Amino acid sequence: MHKYDLSVTEFLQQSHSGSIDYNDFIINYLEALKEFNKKLRLMQCVNEKTILPSAELYGLPVTVKDNICTRGMQSSAGSKILQGYVPPFDATAVSRIKDAGGFVAGKTNMDEFGHGTFSVHSAYGIPKNPHDPERTCGGSSGGAAGVVAAVPFPQIALCESTGGSISCPAAFCNVTGLTPTYGLVSRYGLIDYANSMDKIGVIAKRVDDIALGLSIIAGHDKRDSTSLAVQPKQYRVSRDLKGVRIAVPKEYFENLSPDVEKSVWDAIKLLESNGAAYSEVSLPTTKYALAAYYIIATTETSTNLSKMCGMRYGLHKELEGNFNQYFSSVRSEGFGEEAKRRIILGTFARMSGYREQYYMKAMRVRTLITQDFKKIFSKHDVIAAPTMPTPAPKFSEIEKLTPLQNYQMDVLTVPPNLSGIPMISVPCGHTVGLHLLGDHLQEEKILGVAAAYEGLR
Repeated sequence: MHKYDLSVTEFLQQSHSGSIDYNDFIINYLEALKEFNKKLRLMQCVNEKTILPSAELYGLPVTVKDNICTRGMQSSAGSKILQGYVPPFDATAVSRIKDAGGFVAGKTNMDEFGHGTFSVHSAYGIPKNPHDPERTCGGSSGGAAGVVAAVPFPQIALCESTGGSISCPAAFCNVTGLTPTYGLVSRYGLIDYANSMDKIGVIAKRVDDIALGLSIIAGHDKRDSTSLAVQPKQYRVSRDLKGVRIAVPKEYFENLSPDVEKSVWDAIKLLESNGAAYSEVSLPTTKYALAAYYIIATTETSTNLSKMCGMRYGLHKELEGNFNQYFSSVRSEGFGEEAKRRIILGTFARMSGYREQYYMKAMRVRTLITQDFKKIFSKHDVIAAPTMPTPAPKFSEIEKLTPLQNYQMDVLTVPPNLSGIPMISVPCGHTVGLHLLGDHLQEEKILGVAAAYEGLR
C-alpha cells in the first residue's frame, strides 16, 4: 500500500494535525499523475504550479474535466476546435474548490463536447482503463474516473454529466460518481453540451469524499440562470438502512449481461438483509427515454456549437472566401466525426417545420418520464438499478458497434438525466456499478444508501 493511499477525510485530518509533509505529498502525487498519464492518456494537461496548503481542503488535489473552464489552463472540451483556448476566469465550481483550499491538479481527458459513452472521441488521445488498458474508461468523463482509479492518492474529480457521463465511467473504473440534481451546482463556466441537462458533479473513491466535494461546490449562483435557490450546506452521510424503501424497476433489468444482473441483485439483497426493504416497480415510459434524449441533446448541441466558428477563440485559419466558406472550413477541420454527426442530427430536428414534431414532442415525453419517477418516489426513498448494461467493454468490441448501438449503451443512465434527478454509481462488481437514484434534492438519501452499501461490501 502506498503511504499516501488515504481517504480524503484521512488526508485532511493528518494534514491539519501536521503529520503530512505537504511538499513531499504533492511532489509524489504529480509524479504519479504524470506517470499514469503517459501510459493511459487520462489528462489533457497537468498543472505544475503548486500552491501553499491552506483552508478547509489543505491543498487536496482536484482534477477538472476539460469542459469546465479553469483560469490559465487550456479548457477545450476534448475538441481540436478549442485547442489553445485558455479562459481568463474560473467556472463557479472551480472557484469554490480554490476558495476552499483545493489544488487544481490538471484537466482530464473526455469525449469531445461530451459526445460519447467510451471516451474514444477526444482530440487528445483515448484514455485507457487502469484495470485493463484494453478496455474503455467509459465516457464522457473517462479521464476523470480513470485518474481517481489509477492514482493511489486522496483526490476528487470535478466532472459533468448530460446523459450518464459521470455514472458510466464511475462504473467502468470501479469508483464512485455522483450526478446531483439539475441546478444544484452552478453551470457558470461550463462549456455546454445540452443546456437543459448538463450537470457538474463529483467522482471519488469513497462516498464520504463525494459528500465533501458536493458540500463545497453546491449552492445558488446568481451568474447561472438555471441555478436553484438552494443555500450551501454540509451533506451528511447516514448509513442507517432501517426503514429505507428501495424501488427496483423491471424495465432496467432487460437485456443485461449476466455478470451485471447478478452483481446488482446481490447488492440489492445485501441492502435488504441489513434493514432495507425493496419492491419491484414499473417505469413504463423508460422505452421512450433514449429517443427523446438524443433529439433534445443533439438539438441543443447544434445550437451551442454554432458559436464555434474560428472567429473569437480556439482554432482559426487565414480568412479566405466569404463567411460561410470560412466557417465551414474551420468547422470541418476542428470538429470530430461524432460531433459532426450530432450537429447534423440536431440541426435537422430544429429546422423550420420540424421543431414541433421532434424537439417539442421529445420535451413532452421528458415530462412524462419525470412524472413516472415522481410516482415511484412518492412511495420509495431510492431506486436501485444497474448503472450500465455491460461491464467495461474492450476497444476491439467498441469498434464493431454502429452509432445507434453506441447510443443504446446509455439506455439506463438517460432517463434519470432527462428528469434532472440525482444519482450515484457505486462499485458492485468488476467494472459494474450499482445505480442509486433519488428524488430532486434528495442527495443525502442516495449518499446514505451508497455509503451503507460501501461499508457492507
